[in-house]
Amino acid sequence: MTDTRHAEIVIIGGGIIGCAIAYHLTRMGRRDVVVLEKSGLTHGATWHAAGLVGQLRSSRNTTRMLQRSVALYDRLEAETGQAIDWKKVGSLRLACSRERLLELKRSATMAKSFGLEMELISPAEAQKLFPIMSTDEVLAAAYIPSDGYIDPASVTQALAKGARDGGATILQGQRVEGFDIDNRRVKRVHTQDASYACETIVNAAGMWGREIGRMMGVAVPVLALEHQYLITEPIPDMPKDMPTLRDPDKRVYYKPEVRGLVVGGYEDDTLPFGDAGVPRDFGRELLAGNFDRFEPLAALAAERTPVVNEVGVRELINGPIPYSADGDFVMGKAPELDNCFVAAGFLYGIAAGGGAGQMMAEWITEGEPSLDLWPLDIRRFAPHHNTRAFMYPRAVEHYGRHYKLQAPGGESGVARGLRRSPLHGILRSKSAVFGSKAGWERPNWFAPPGTDAVEKPSYERPNWFDAVAEEHRVVRGGVALIDQTSFAKFELSGPNALESLQYLAVSQMDRPPGSVIYTQLCNARGGIEADLTICRLAEQRFYIVTGSAFGLHDSHWIQRHIPDLQTARLSEVTSAYAVINLCGPLAREVLRAVSDDDVSNAAFPFATCRHITVGSAPVLALRIGYVGELGWELHVPSEFAAYLYEALAAAGAAHGIRDVGYRAIDTLRMEKGYLYWSADITPDYNPYEAGLGGRVVLNKGEFLGRGALQRVKTEGPRRRLCTFSLERPVAVYGGEAILRDGHVLGVTCSANFGHSVGKPIAFGYLASEDITGDDYQIESFGEAVPARRHEQALYDPDMSRLKA
Repeated sequence: MTDTRHAEIVIIGGGIIGCAIAYHLTRMGRRDVVVLEKSGLTHGATWHAAGLVGQLRSSRNTTRMLQRSVALYDRLEAETGQAIDWKKVGSLRLACSRERLLELKRSATMAKSFGLEMELISPAEAQKLFPIMSTDEVLAAAYIPSDGYIDPASVTQALAKGARDGGATILQGQRVEGFDIDNRRVKRVHTQDASYACETIVNAAGMWGREIGRMMGVAVPVLALEHQYLITEPIPDMPKDMPTLRDPDKRVYYKPEVRGLVVGGYEDDTLPFGDAGVPRDFGRELLAGNFDRFEPLAALAAERTPVVNEVGVRELINGPIPYSADGDFVMGKAPELDNCFVAAGFLYGIAAGGGAGQMMAEWITEGEPSLDLWPLDIRRFAPHHNTRAFMYPRAVEHYGRHYKLQAPGGESGVARGLRRSPLHGILRSKSAVFGSKAGWERPNWFAPPGTDAVEKPSYERPNWFDAVAEEHRVVRGGVALIDQTSFAKFELSGPNALESLQYLAVSQMDRPPGSVIYTQLCNARGGIEADLTICRLAEQRFYIVTGSAFGLHDSHWIQRHIPDLQTARLSEVTSAYAVINLCGPLAREVLRAVSDDDVSNAAFPFATCRHITVGSAPVLALRIGYVGELGWELHVPSEFAAYLYEALAAAGAAHGIRDVGYRAIDTLRMEKGYLYWSADITPDYNPYEAGLGGRVVLNKGEFLGRGALQRVKTEGPRRRLCTFSLERPVAVYGGEAILRDGHVLGVTCSANFGHSVGKPIAFGYLASEDITGDDYQIESFGEAVPARRHEQALYDPDMSRLKA
């Protein structure tokens, strides 16, 4: 009979992530913490990690999280008395082509906007820092002085010691064998020796995260891939305190290692490990080295550091590393259970460990982290991400692309075609170039006759630029069809549906049936958790539409915070309806030709919805859109979608109707000042800061976030989202620094080219005290470009075209 014990928080996994979470929980006053490790601390992937600590990532908040790792490593040895071998020697990243130099310049701009010190230096300056490198082909290097490397085992042991000193219990040799689950909560965790009653469970099991998740009924799309690096024999007169070095054009990285070098890299077609299930007994073990697979990387490394050919190889390390279905971390509260958190799939767990542990501890103790981590949130995944057929090909592809040039807008080439609109075949025959979002195949743009229907991303002018410009002009001047079937769609119904939405949404939801309400759902701090279109179909029946990738996130938020799930029922209806957006100034002429219903402005005004018939198809028509023109979103039962499309296309032929894709949607919405959740609005920002204060109705009664929003309105927002146009046609993508007189004031959150206004457009937040005048600069690839701030949308600011 097993012993039964109790712990407030049980953490499964004794790698760096599990130990870091325990460490931070104890620093936040949680003492009743137990870590269960099936083998020994660091066993699995932590112990053989290369140990590089880099901070800059494409997400500002992910970068901030990694900066917190560095801040912790700076003090951890003194705090715990445990040596961690932290070498804060900086990092170098080389550029050996014009395109790579553009990538580095963009990285430098992002680092500046994120508050991370980084400078571009010459090949000679790079060689002075890393004397054993050749400067052949090198054009420049990026240097981050606060990066470095650390001993993975030592830092994990130090975190474990800090956790123990704070009251946590760490048990090794305790393999989790099952769970007792009741009413969406894990009640007990069973090991071979004991059972642990707990209030909160944390899955930090690394490459076993998926198996542990499956035991709880939680989808955790993590896996393991083989990763190799070699350790050289000692190098004579090896310089001391060299930084780490990455040469992405040769696909390799370097780290000093006991008078020698660690040389690793990312080759194509690495092998999955444990694709039929990661062995339960795998611990402090390695896999057989594969010199044939590593040889091309070794040859490239010898070109950059010829000394590698002059000394022997001491060891070739081949170890499994955690990965996820999209190559990024898997963090947050699992939507399937009410007391389960996940922290797994850490490709660079040593760099992330300290900061990720803090974010997870905040999530557990306070209900949310202090940084919005949507790019890492477990709710970004759909069920298909957790299938072997999807996640292994995607992960292997992502691994092979780790150092390859990846200009903005690139798409995956594997595990495609999972979710297809009823219009997919029709649009493919019309030269649609598809992208992938949440498993959906969506038309990004349409290749003109005589051009290849293939995307070629670029840091300057991608091959779709002209085609998208023409699609943009069609929407502004004529009429277009856009397949938006991939919208996530829900119905909320039941006796308390209205009361539930009144509590969740900032807007007045008690409007007449037939109303379309654009609104936000906020957290207790007033931060924007969801950005939705909601149609009131009947007194207690609502139709909710959100972005393709946000369905799980938004439905989980609603289900967690809805006052009474017993009488208000949320049902997903995404697959039941296709959506065709009919838009443009001639949209009414087309719709009128195929419908007997009155679609005049008087009978069918903006921000309303009606059930109409188009031809013979029953349609829920929403007079709303995301492109800033007259139009309707036509929500139709999926089996009628092809028929509806053909009827509209035939009726619109005389008006030059065209198909339009998602790349044009983005340029159109930027001109109109429409915002995108996860970029322009997030839990970090409230509606008043985002210019959405008009959506907030404070006097409707109590609702989630009302107190915080009342304070913001009374005191005034401390920052505001601003719209900028750039005075030169440079490439901008978001993540650029906003400057005035050389000082960084903010960072752009979205950017694109406005084909109607003929200029690049960017959105970004500025502190209220910095919003004076309209002259600013936005840095594009290292160049400060004059930019003008605008108080209103650049296109149709009075909404006259939209409401025509």
